[in-house]
Amino acid sequence: MSNPAFERLDRCSRYGRRLLAAQPQLAGMLADRLDRPFDRTDMEAFLAETPCPDEDTLHRRLRQLRQQVWLVTTARDLAGSADLAEVVATWSTLAEVCIATALDFHHAQLAARHGEPRDADGRPQHLIVVGMGKLGGGELNVSSDIDLIYLYPEEGETRADDPTASVRALSNHEFFIRLGRKLAAALNENTADGYVFRVDLRLRPWGDSGPLAMGFDMLEDYLVAQGRPWERYAWIKARPLTGARHDELAGIVRPFVFRKYLDFGAFAAIRDLHVQIRREVARREMAHNVKLGPGGIREIEFTAQVFQLIRGGQVAALQQRPTLAVLTELVRQALLTADARDELAAAYDFLRRLEHRIQYLDDAQTQLLPEDAESQAMLADAMGCADYAVLLERLDRHRNRVTRHFEQVFAAPQTDQMSHPLAAVCCGTADAATARALLENAGYDDPAQVQTTLDALRSGTARLSESTQLRLNALLPPALEVIGSQPDPLATLERFAALIQSISRRATYLALLAEYPAALRQLVRLLSASPWAAQLLALQPQLLDELIAPQHLMSEPDWAQLATQLRDDLDAHAGDTEAQMDTLRRFKQVQTLRLLAQDVAGRLTLERLSDHLSYLADTLLAETLARCWAGLKTRHRDVPRFAVIGYGKLGGKELGYASDLDLVFLYEDEAPQAQEVYARLAQRINTWLGTLTPAGILYETDLRLRPDGASGLLVSSTDAFRDYQLNHAWVWEHQALTRARFVCGDAAIGDTFEALRREVLGMARDAATLRGEVLAMREKMHAGHVNDTDLFDLKHDRGGIVDVEFCVQYLVLMHARAHPELADNVGNIALLQRAREARLLPPDVARDAADAYRELRRRQHAVKLSGAEFARVPAQGLDAVRRAVRALWQHVMISTA
Repeated sequence: MSNPAFERLDRCSRYGRRLLAAQPQLAGMLADRLDRPFDRTDMEAFLAETPCPDEDTLHRRLRQLRQQVWLVTTARDLAGSADLAEVVATWSTLAEVCIATALDFHHAQLAARHGEPRDADGRPQHLIVVGMGKLGGGELNVSSDIDLIYLYPEEGETRADDPTASVRALSNHEFFIRLGRKLAAALNENTADGYVFRVDLRLRPWGDSGPLAMGFDMLEDYLVAQGRPWERYAWIKARPLTGARHDELAGIVRPFVFRKYLDFGAFAAIRDLHVQIRREVARREMAHNVKLGPGGIREIEFTAQVFQLIRGGQVAALQQRPTLAVLTELVRQALLTADARDELAAAYDFLRRLEHRIQYLDDAQTQLLPEDAESQAMLADAMGCADYAVLLERLDRHRNRVTRHFEQVFAAPQTDQMSHPLAAVCCGTADAATARALLENAGYDDPAQVQTTLDALRSGTARLSESTQLRLNALLPPALEVIGSQPDPLATLERFAALIQSISRRATYLALLAEYPAALRQLVRLLSASPWAAQLLALQPQLLDELIAPQHLMSEPDWAQLATQLRDDLDAHAGDTEAQMDTLRRFKQVQTLRLLAQDVAGRLTLERLSDHLSYLADTLLAETLARCWAGLKTRHRDVPRFAVIGYGKLGGKELGYASDLDLVFLYEDEAPQAQEVYARLAQRINTWLGTLTPAGILYETDLRLRPDGASGLLVSSTDAFRDYQLNHAWVWEHQALTRARFVCGDAAIGDTFEALRREVLGMARDAATLRGEVLAMREKMHAGHVNDTDLFDLKHDRGGIVDVEFCVQYLVLMHARAHPELADNVGNIALLQRAREARLLPPDVARDAADAYRELRRRQHAVKLSGAEFARVPAQGLDAVRRAVRALWQHVMISTA
C-alpha cells in the first residue's frame, strides 16, 4: 500500500485496514479518487452502472457504494484534505442517495403488485421520508444511525394506472407501511457486504407503539394534542428527503416547533432533558462520551436550539438546521457574543472530528473515548497529537469552554422561593407584624399599601393554572426585593403588579423573568423610571425578551446595520401587508425600548437620544415608502420620483419617545398621471404609519404643513411647492422651514428642496414687519395653550421652550441673507452659538439661553417620561432658566424693535 493517504488510514483505522485487506483491489480503484470528494453525481453514477433486477443486487450495490465512500472520505479526512463540512455533507448526501434509490426500487415493486397509492384527486402519492437529527441538518457522521419518520399526504387506496390491470388493492396506509419496512431493511440489514445505515424509527409519533407510517392529518392531530417538549427539539432539524407537498408538511410542523409567541418555557424543557441525559450518562458511566458527556456535542446543540425554540416563531432566520449556521445567526441577532460563537464553533469542529476518528477505529456507532492503549495511540495519531495525554488536554480545554457557555445559557433560576425572606409576604401567610417588619426592611415606607397591592394581584391571578401560579409564586419574592431598592418602591410595585396582571395568563413571560434575574432587574429599573415604559410593555409584552441581552440592550444602535436587518425582515414577509406593518412596528418598539433603557441608565444625552429617535423614524419612513410603492397596483415607473420632507421635531432631529411626525410629500415627475399616482402613494404611506394593528401604530402624523394646509393637495410638485413658498406662504410657514429637512426618497428632490429652503430663508425681509408677524404668531400660540394651573408649562409659558424657538427662527429669517450659516438645520443650541459668533447676540445672552433651552428640554423629557399629559412642573428652581430665556426674548424681540 504505497499511497500515503491509505497508509495513514491503515495506521488510524482497524476497520479501514480490514476492508482493504479483504478487498485489496479497492486501493487501486480509488487511488485516483482521493483528490476530490464523492459527490451526488458520483454516487448516482455508481448505482446506475449496474441494473438492479432484484433486491439482493440492490442491497449489494448500496453496500459497495458505502464502502467506497467510506474509504475515500475517511482517507481524505485523515490526510487533512477534507474539512468537517465536507465529511458531514458527503455522508448526508450518501444517505439521501441510498434512501432515494432504495425507495424508488421498492415503490415500483409494490406498485406493480398493488397499484399506486393515490390522493383524493387520483394523483399518485409517494412516501415522504423525513430525515431527523444530524441527517436532517446535513451533519451526518460516518457511523451514525439515521433517524427517519415516514409520512404521506392523504389516506386512500392504491389503484393501477390501467383499469384492466389485476392488482390487489391496499389502503395507502398499508402500502406505505410495507414500503417503509422494505426501505429500512434495504439500508439496515447486515449482509455479507455489511450494512448501509442503521435505521432508527423511534422518533415517530408514539414511538415504537405508533404506526410506522402516517398521513398528514394524523401527524397534525398528534402534534397539536400530544406533542411533547422534547419532540419540538427533535423536529427542529426535520427535513423531508423524498416525495412532494413539503410546504404543506412544513405548515403542519412549523407551528408546533416555532411558537408564534416567545417561548421561554423551552429553557426548563431542555434543561430537564439535559438532566435526564446527564443521569443516563452517569448511570452508564459514559462521562468520556464526547457527544453526551459534560461539555460535549449535545450541549453545543442545546445551546443553539433553545434560542431557536424560544424565538424561531418570530425570527425566521433562526428556522434553519445546521448547528454552526444557527450559532452565527445568534450572533447576528445579538443573542450570543461573537467570542462565545467562536469558542463553541471551534469546540464543535474539534469534537465532531474526534467523534469521527473514534468511529473510524472500528466503524462502530460510538462516541466513547477508548480505554485500551492501542486505540488511544491510534486516536491521538488521527487527531494530530503527540500522544493521548496531549489529546485529552486539548479535549478538556474545549469541553470546559462548552460547559461554561452552556451553563451561562441554562443556569437554573431559584425556582423554590419558599426560603426567600419575602415569600411569606407574597403568599399572604405572614402575620401583620412580621409582614410589616419584612417590608420595612426591604425598603417600603408604607407596608399596608404594599399588602393592598399584593392582595389585589393575588385576587386577580387566582384562576391561573397550577403551573403558571407556581411560576408567579417563584417570581414575586425576588421581584419585591428588587422593587424595594428603587427610589419610589410603592409606585414601582403598582406598575409591576399592573404589568404582571396583564401578562399573567401568558406563562412564557413569567418564565422569562424567572429564568433571567438580570431581565427582572432591568424591568424594575424601567418601571421605576417611567410609567410610559410600563404602558408600552403591558401593551406589547413580547418586548420583555429584549431585556435579557444587556450587551445589546446597552449598545448604541448602528443604523446602517439595523436598516439592513429591517429590510431583510420585511423581505421575509414579501406580499403580506399585515405582517410587514407589524414588522415595522415591532422594529420601532424594540429600538425604542433599547434607547429607553440606555436613557434610564444615563448613557445618552438628550441630544443624542433625540438624534437616535430621529434616525429610527428616518429608517422606518424609508422602508415604508419603499414597501408602499412596491405594493401600489398602478405604477408608471420602477423608482418613484418622490420625497418625504420632515418638519418640526422630526425635521429638527428633536423627536421624543411619543412624538408625532410632521410630513410634507413632494414629487418631480412630468408624467400625466404623476399627481394621481403620488397622491395614492402618500395616502398609502399615511395609512401604513397610522393604522392600528395588534402591534399598535407606527406614528401619528400631521400633514397640515403642506401648501394650503389641510385644504391643500396631499402631494406637491417641486415647482408648485417653490411657487407657494416664494409667493404665497405665511411667515409662520417660513418659520417652520428653519426646522425642515429631506428624510427619504429621491435624493435629487431632497437637494432641490434644500436649495429652495435656503433661498426662502435668505430672502430680504423688513425687520419690523417680520417681528410683528412673529409676535402675532407667538400670541396666537400662547392663547391656544392656556395654563390655568400654578405650574409652569415648560413649552408654552413665557420663558419656556417656544420663546427660545421663536427667537431663533426670527434670527434665521432676518439674518440668514447676510449670514448663510444660520440657514443650516443644526438645532437651536448650535444656532444660538452661531448667532453669537455673528455678533447678533451678546455672548452671555447666547450662552445662558442655550443652557436654559437644554435644561428646559431635559425637564420636558423627564416629565413626559413620567407619563404626564402636559409638560408642567413647579416653578421653583427655574428662576435662572426663565430669566435667561426672557433676556434672549428681550434682546431679540423687544430691545431692537
